[in-house]
Amino acid sequence: MNIGIIGMGLIGGSLCRALKTYTSHTVLGTTRNAATVRFAQSVGAIDAPLEDLAAADLCVVALPPEATMECLKARVGEFRRGAVVMDICGVKRSVVDCADRLYHDAGVHYVGTHPMAGKELAGFANSDADLYRGASLILTPTPLTHRPALETVRALALETGFGRVVEASPDEHDANIAYTSQLAHVVSSAYVKSPTCEKVLGFSAGSFQDMTRVAKLDPEMWTTLFLCNRGPLLYEIDVLMENLARFRAALDAENREELVAQLQRGRALREGVLQRQHGAAQD
Repeated sequence: MNIGIIGMGLIGGSLCRALKTYTSHTVLGTTRNAATVRFAQSVGAIDAPLEDLAAADLCVVALPPEATMECLKARVGEFRRGAVVMDICGVKRSVVDCADRLYHDAGVHYVGTHPMAGKELAGFANSDADLYRGASLILTPTPLTHRPALETVRALALETGFGRVVEASPDEHDANIAYTSQLAHVVSSAYVKSPTCEKVLGFSAGSFQDMTRVAKLDPEMWTTLFLCNRGPLLYEIDVLMENLARFRAALDAENREELVAQLQRGRALREGVLQRQHGAAQD
């Protein structure tokens, strides 16, 4: 199968490398910087530049949300009928709404996806063939989704090294991702803004590293992700603020019993999550 990759930053570049490392498919790549394409070919991350979208049996749009939607709308006529086109954006409702009907009517099989993997460093230079090893790939089918195309994407994900493929509606995806990813980035960014952060040399250990790791982000990209998923993210921020208010009230009142109860509830909820994850891994 000829697989095209549009966008060869960290995510797209890592997908190129994974496909070349773990599959026998032909990989064709393109990105704005021609030097990146040449370099990727020289190191064996792609077989050749992607110059004609019609040459791809399956094409992956690996761009930020706004650029993805622009690309999907502008280039729909360049894909051959019957080809599979998937995006890998971190938000799904806005992208699916942009492409689902458009591609269905054009006879091109669109599938919305989101790989649950990444790192703080961007660009092809930081791409890694093993970025997706063991990770989940979320598929967000709709009633218009071509089921054989969905199964093609599922099989390719497992062949490439993903550990699990999960299906969810675009709305379910966005609600969950607001909690598991976007809220964590908001909290991390807010946390490091304390004046005390300037004085922690020699006092920081694992907890500080865990809390601040994702504050090192791409501000433009994450702003777009936040705005595209505004409703679900606002809900999670409100829930977090309510829970913080309970801690603050108990601490202000020196209410030991309430503090213990709040901490115990958090611990029990976390242990429940771990148990469900372990159970799912055994299935």
